[in-house]
Amino acid sequence: MERKTQVTAESGKQDLVITREFDLPLELLFQAYVDPEILEEWMGSKAVKLENKKHGSYRLEKRDDKGNIVFQANGTIHDFIPNQKIIRTFEMDGTGFGVSLEFLEFEKLTDETSKLNMHVVYRSLAERDQYIKIGMDKGVNMAHNQLQKVVEKRK
Repeated sequence: MERKTQVTAESGKQDLVITREFDLPLELLFQAYVDPEILEEWMGSKAVKLENKKHGSYRLEKRDDKGNIVFQANGTIHDFIPNQKIIRTFEMDGTGFGVSLEFLEFEKLTDETSKLNMHVVYRSLAERDQYIKIGMDKGVNMAHNQLQKVVEKRK
């Protein structure tokens, strides 16, 4: 599988940069992050709470066939400018990982293409490296591929 999402982790730094160009208009790419129905479809997790505003918050969860929660994540939205940027924290429950700070910037390339630039800051270099070790680069690429597929149907 081709990896269109690029994850750059510089040696000795506790952050990483994720970039991806999408064959989607800017507005649709942004909607994939803020519309609960679209978000749930490409992420495979339910948006239990999604307050798309400055000082808002969100909570995502995924359940197995028996109704048991198998994934939970949450955070606070620190800044929110439609079709431009979202600054938020991200924390997965029950994993031992701490909170990260995510800067998502949405960029229009053409009328039909756009780019997502994410800068993610972790508490420590060791924590960032642990995320890389568990394959987060493959996971984010798979998620972005799914986002492209789901949102493309809405064009």
